[in-house]
Amino acid sequence: MSTTIATAPTSTIDPITTEIIRSALNSAADEMNSTLIRSAYTPVIYEMKDCAVGLLDENHKTLGQSAGLPIFLGNLEIVTEYTEALYGREVWKEGDVWIVNDSYIAGTHLHDMTVFGPVFADGVLSGFSTCRAHWLDVGGKDVGSTMDSVDIYQEGLRVGALKVMSAGELVPDVVDLLTRNSRFSYPARGDLFAQIACVKTGQDRLGRIIQKFGHETVSAARDAIFAQTARFEQAVIASVPDGEYFAEGTIDSDGNGSDPKWVRVKVIVEGQNMIIDLTKSDDMAAGPVNCGASQAISAARVVYKLLINPDNPVDGGSFSTLDVIVRDGSMLGAIEPAPCEFYFSPLGLLIDLTIKALAPVIPDRAAAASFGDSMILGLAGVDPRTGSPFLIHEPTVGGWGAWETGDGQDGLINSVNGSLKDMAIEIIETKYPIHMLKYGFRPDSGGAGEFRGGNGVERKYLLEVDSALLSLWFERSVTPAWGLNGGHDATPPVVVVNEGRDDERTMLKVNALRVKRGDVITTRTGGGGGYGDPKNRSRALIERDLLNGQLTTAGAVEKYGYTASPE
Repeated sequence: MSTTIATAPTSTIDPITTEIIRSALNSAADEMNSTLIRSAYTPVIYEMKDCAVGLLDENHKTLGQSAGLPIFLGNLEIVTEYTEALYGREVWKEGDVWIVNDSYIAGTHLHDMTVFGPVFADGVLSGFSTCRAHWLDVGGKDVGSTMDSVDIYQEGLRVGALKVMSAGELVPDVVDLLTRNSRFSYPARGDLFAQIACVKTGQDRLGRIIQKFGHETVSAARDAIFAQTARFEQAVIASVPDGEYFAEGTIDSDGNGSDPKWVRVKVIVEGQNMIIDLTKSDDMAAGPVNCGASQAISAARVVYKLLINPDNPVDGGSFSTLDVIVRDGSMLGAIEPAPCEFYFSPLGLLIDLTIKALAPVIPDRAAAASFGDSMILGLAGVDPRTGSPFLIHEPTVGGWGAWETGDGQDGLINSVNGSLKDMAIEIIETKYPIHMLKYGFRPDSGGAGEFRGGNGVERKYLLEVDSALLSLWFERSVTPAWGLNGGHDATPPVVVVNEGRDDERTMLKVNALRVKRGDVITTRTGGGGGYGDPKNRSRALIERDLLNGQLTTAGAVEKYGYTASPE
């Protein structure tokens, strides 16, 4: 294992200038993010914010990263490093913009397009501007996502490092290739241009920062920031007892009817260093639950950040004390032609398992497990109001785990998705032939405990289209959110079509199921695990939950032995 040990920066710089430059870099990333979201054509970006941006230095280290999907933490540099390794340092030219979506490079599914370009200041290569965003459709065998793919080729157009702008001019044949292979080519073109605008914003802002302060000053500030972050993380890890810590669990299946797939995590703490070893996880699956190694590393960084340094922005000094070991050919180190559409399912479990492994030695930072997955609902068809095809593809929120001083959060997005939002009812009913009958918390779904797990949610969709295709990816029923320190497990998810009718069907995963006008799809997400013995929960908290509808009377009796006070 090789670990970078923080040293003092080679050039001295005063702390005030350092903080001004730090803020300028993060503000530039925030402006990039705003440009992307406000320019995008599809709700998955401008409403749900399924995107992330980052500014890198000339060595591919993070200078600034805005709020976005945590699963991309310290991951955007992968594509610039790959392109440079493939074509050489001289490949970077002013005004060029590139695009990549290959799952074995970027680690995610093919829907995530990473657009990036070099930053030149005074003719010198000074960094990179990057962004990643989810495209609705990239030409797979099914509209939108494919829930039952058996190889990468069924999932859509796979793009290596392609130049989409050359010397400031669009490369029209590449733009045509990208948009022609999407069923929603016009929105795809708009989203591509939004990402290019985002990259150009980053190129401009980083260039201005360097021109204002000078290369030497910005480099000195960068070195000071990186060293400060590394020293802080080393000190926190040094406070964790040395040892080896282990946890394992399963996702339900690979989407093709296989047995549950195991994720196994070993955490090794040695002084100021931490190793997360994922090599004992299952081999690549036949179904789409695999991910490229870069994304497994990113997920390990997410949980490391949660536990070690949750309050500070990511920069090039982050993760210098962390080494992640991934086995090629495993579910978390996929190689061609493994399908990767739902790469995030084992990664959400990986995050919870790492916390579980370390919970005995850092109980003040560890929470019980969360509901754990994106819980995807997809509907595709032709909107009778417009005659145009539509596709809704949305995640659903759920409950997070409790910890030693508080209840888990109700109805929050899962840990890999961060600032991503579920779709607002107003947007759904305006843009799609769907009427939302219900959206609310799912009482009793959080695990019981002295502090209860957060509750999941219930949503009911009434179809107002003659025919549509329903796809579902709901997870963590075999290994629902577990409790800690005597806390109980949460209730797992469930999806029911036409509940209470003769044609009622219950399912969690399905690909392109034909549904029709009048069908009602009810989704219920899981809760978070509880913390501590339920016998120790205060009566006041139980009655508060009853009053707020987070707990039913029957649930209060079953989970806590509650009895109402006599009148």
